[in-house]
Amino acid sequence: MSEGNITSVKNFFIVGFPGLHSNYYGLASAVMLFVYVGILLGNGIFLTLFVREKRLQKPMYYIIINLVACDVLFSTTTLPKIIARYWFNDGVISFIGCFIQMYFVHYFASVNAFILAVMAFDRYVAICNPLRYANIVKNSTIMILCFASWLMAQPCVFMMAIRAYPLPYCAANTIVQCYCDHVAITKLACTDRTPYGFPAFVFAMVVLLVPLAFILFSYSSIVMAVFRISTTQGRLKTLSTCSSQLIIIALFFLPRCFNYTAPYIGINFSADMQILTIMLYSLLPPMINPLIYCLRTKEVKEILAKSLARSTFLQVMKKRDGCVSYMHLIFRDITRAFH
Repeated sequence: MSEGNITSVKNFFIVGFPGLHSNYYGLASAVMLFVYVGILLGNGIFLTLFVREKRLQKPMYYIIINLVACDVLFSTTTLPKIIARYWFNDGVISFIGCFIQMYFVHYFASVNAFILAVMAFDRYVAICNPLRYANIVKNSTIMILCFASWLMAQPCVFMMAIRAYPLPYCAANTIVQCYCDHVAITKLACTDRTPYGFPAFVFAMVVLLVPLAFILFSYSSIVMAVFRISTTQGRLKTLSTCSSQLIIIALFFLPRCFNYTAPYIGINFSADMQILTIMLYSLLPPMINPLIYCLRTKEVKEILAKSLARSTFLQVMKKRDGCVSYMHLIFRDITRAFH
């Protein structure tokens, strides 16, 4: 069929995992609900601490707040619908709603990539030019860079959506994915998708590889700077400040690059395995980011501990039977495990 055909599809149906038996729908929805609540709770705690504590209102934490916003918005864009699909068997999403979801899925992922590059810049200056850090990296500088990240991600994503929307969708309407994305939607078009798929692939590679190239340059420079530190303790301390960021960067970039390039290098997976991989690299970082960035940061741990100590609940428990001391010990052991 030609592109002149009128779209007859009014709704799409999100399948999720095609090989998942209906007996496990309840379990799947419960797991995804747990992940969603964990993302909201963990990131919400950090957001609350950031707003309440002026000590956290400095460049590094402004960057993390932008990551928090990306993680929460991405999860809220994707998870409620797939939870409803498995919990209430409600996988129907309107035609326009699917394209809106597609736009925000790619937009928030793109912003996340640029924000991680800003974080690498912050660490690069802090370790390679520590004496100039206060002059180069200011709150205003970071806010401008983060704002630029949100701005730069928009044009290409918008063009992807604009090019995909007018395609003729006249037959199948089942999306074999847990949310609407560009590949899943354009596969359903009644036309050759090559002119649309390859530019989208190039865009995805640019958004991934440009920030990743800068990140690799930054951390290579950091590693060389670390080896110039005379004491072993100093080297370990410096590497420790970067290790948590490297974990998140690896979880974000490496699986994405592999997933996008696999079809072009002859590697094929089953639909279920591919969707599972996408969901893991989409949702695992937002869930563990608060643990890595908060519990591995001494300043945040201290503020969180003081906030717990000041809470009305703990004060009541302290007056009753001294449980607060026990809870403080538990919290201390948990935070040490992540130190």
